[in-house]
Amino acid sequence: MSALLMAEREPAEKAATMRAAVVTGPGAVRIDRVPMPRPGPGQVRIRLEGCGVCASNLTPWAGPEWQSFPLEPGALGHEGWGIVDAIGKDVTSVTVGDRVAALSYASYADHDLADESAIVRLPSELDGLPFPGEPLGCAFNIFRRADIQPGQTIAIIGIGFLGALLTRLATEAGARVVAISRRPSSLALARDHGAAETIAMDDHQAIIDRVGALTQGRFCERTIEAVGKQWPLDLAGELTAERGKLIVAGYHQDGPRQVNMWLWNWRGIDVINAHERDPAAYAEGMREAVAAVASGRIDPAPLITHRYPLDRLGEALDATRDKPDGFVKAIIVP
Repeated sequence: MSALLMAEREPAEKAATMRAAVVTGPGAVRIDRVPMPRPGPGQVRIRLEGCGVCASNLTPWAGPEWQSFPLEPGALGHEGWGIVDAIGKDVTSVTVGDRVAALSYASYADHDLADESAIVRLPSELDGLPFPGEPLGCAFNIFRRADIQPGQTIAIIGIGFLGALLTRLATEAGARVVAISRRPSSLALARDHGAAETIAMDDHQAIIDRVGALTQGRFCERTIEAVGKQWPLDLAGELTAERGKLIVAGYHQDGPRQVNMWLWNWRGIDVINAHERDPAAYAEGMREAVAAVASGRIDPAPLITHRYPLDRLGEALDATRDKPDGFVKAIIVP
């Protein structure tokens, strides 16, 4: 490229702006125009096609005492996918024009930056399909950590996007899934994804008694808690068999928890906190998810039930909190 063209291109790049959502207070968001980010060494810039809305957004959205406002432009969005439109120095695994999913942190915007290590290329089989890679990767990472074996009975507490995918994966692995959730539509979703038994989450002791009866008093070799609240965690311990594994998949971000240590000790339960923080582990889960969706092994499309433009992010967050009829997961799209 000639020096003249470089000189013309650089000021234009510096002057470019994009839209980004800015959460300004509890339940309040505006759309600002902000400078276009520029990738540094080892980074790529993604022109976003969409971003999933995660339940982990809801505590900051509610405005707890520890949260300061305004948030950074695009903040809370971490389930983005789109087209690489700029690359930084030393990036070798992708090029401009590649379609990718990413673990990044400001994807409620038109563009976001991601480290090369935290992106996964999307094959042509997924062209045109929404692909919130981070939660799909979470499902595969949790499934791997759970070590589910054929013939086991698995309780999954909380059937939303994550719980439905785990129901499918556990059933595919030859396990019998007992799905426990609050809404009738969630229980129907669990049945659609292979659950052998469904139980309404409305009475603590009645659920314990029902699972005990289904397992002849042995309870479940694996219990996956996918809600992130105190009661489901309490229930999970009660449903886990002696020498079983309790897998914490829910995101417990609203304060400390208490556990029944007597029960956990007596039964010899292994407790697995199945959250990942290493971007490489996230990327590995996303790669597994890409292969599974591309091959038809799983189909997340029916789980994406609500779509909103960026300027209606507040509505998307409220829907994620309130779960209107038929709601499973929302995405933000242009």
